[in-house]
Amino acid sequence: MLYNQSISEFIIVGFTNINHFGNLIFTFLILLFLLIVVNNIIMIFAVIFDLKLHRPKYYFIFALSVTEVGIVFTVYPTLLPLVLKGNVTISFHGCFAQMYTFHSLLITENFLLSLMALDRYIAICKALRYHMIMTLGFCKVLILFCYIIGFTLSLSLLIIVSRLPFCGPNTIQHVFCDSSPLLSLACANNDINIILEFIISSFTITLSSLSIVVTYINIMRSILKLKTSEERKKAFSTCASHLFMAIMFYGSITFMYIELQTSYSSDYDLATAIHHSVLMPLMSPLICSFRNREIANFLKKWILSRLPQIL
Repeated sequence: MLYNQSISEFIIVGFTNINHFGNLIFTFLILLFLLIVVNNIIMIFAVIFDLKLHRPKYYFIFALSVTEVGIVFTVYPTLLPLVLKGNVTISFHGCFAQMYTFHSLLITENFLLSLMALDRYIAICKALRYHMIMTLGFCKVLILFCYIIGFTLSLSLLIIVSRLPFCGPNTIQHVFCDSSPLLSLACANNDINIILEFIISSFTITLSSLSIVVTYINIMRSILKLKTSEERKKAFSTCASHLFMAIMFYGSITFMYIELQTSYSSDYDLATAIHHSVLMPLMSPLICSFRNREIANFLKKWILSRLPQIL
C-alpha cells in the first residue's frame, strides 16, 4: 500500500546531452534488446528441450537467463522512450512496481551467482559425491529459494520508500524508477530511510559476494592440490566463466548501490543502464553457455533439423 500520495506520476529525465544522437542510440538499443532476448530465450529453450542439459549446472543457467530477461523487460519500457524523447512519464504506482521488480530480480541474480559458485565447488571439491548432493530436486529448491529471498527482501525496500510523502517535485534523475532517486524526492527527513536502504543493499551484496569469495578460495586450494597441470587446467576451466561473470557483476553493482548519492549525472545514468539492462543480460548467455560444447551441439542439431524446412 502506498501512503501520503499527492502526485499522480513521475517524470524520468535521465539523459540531457544526447539530443543529437537519440535516434542512433535508440536504434542501437533496439538491436541489443532483440539480441539479448533471443540469446537468453535460446538458452532457456535449450535447457527445456534437451534432456542432456537437465542437470543442476544448466538449471542454474536457465534461472539466470529467465532473470536477465525479466530485468530487460523491466527497464526497457522507460529506457527506450527516454533515449528517444529525452523524458518519459510513468504513473505513481507503475514507478514503484518497476522499482520493486527490478530490485527483486537483481537480488535474485545475486543469490543465483552464489549458488552457481557453490555448484562449482561441489563439482570440483566433492566430485565423487556431486550427484548425491546436487540432485535435480535439491537444485530446483535452491533456485526457488533464491526467488523467494529476492522478492521478499525487496519488499522491505518497497515498504520503506512507499510510506514516504511525495508532494513534488516529481522529476527523477535516472533512467528508470530506483529507490535512491525516489528517496531524494520525498518530502521528509530521509536519513534513517537512506541508512535502511544502505543496509538492505549492502547486506545482499556483502553476503553473496563473500560467499563467492570464500567458495573460490576453497576451489583454488583444491585445484592447486591436483597432481598434473592438465588436471588443474580442466578444473579451472569449469569455473572460469562463472568467476569472470561474478567479477563483472559485483564490480559494477558495488559502485552503483553502496555509494550513497542523492543526485545522478546523465553519464552515471548511462553507465548503470548499460550495465544492468544491456551488458550483463548480453554477456551472461555468451559467457556461461554458448562456449559450452553441449549447448553448441544442441544449437547445431536444432539448426540442421530446421534447414530442410527453410530450403
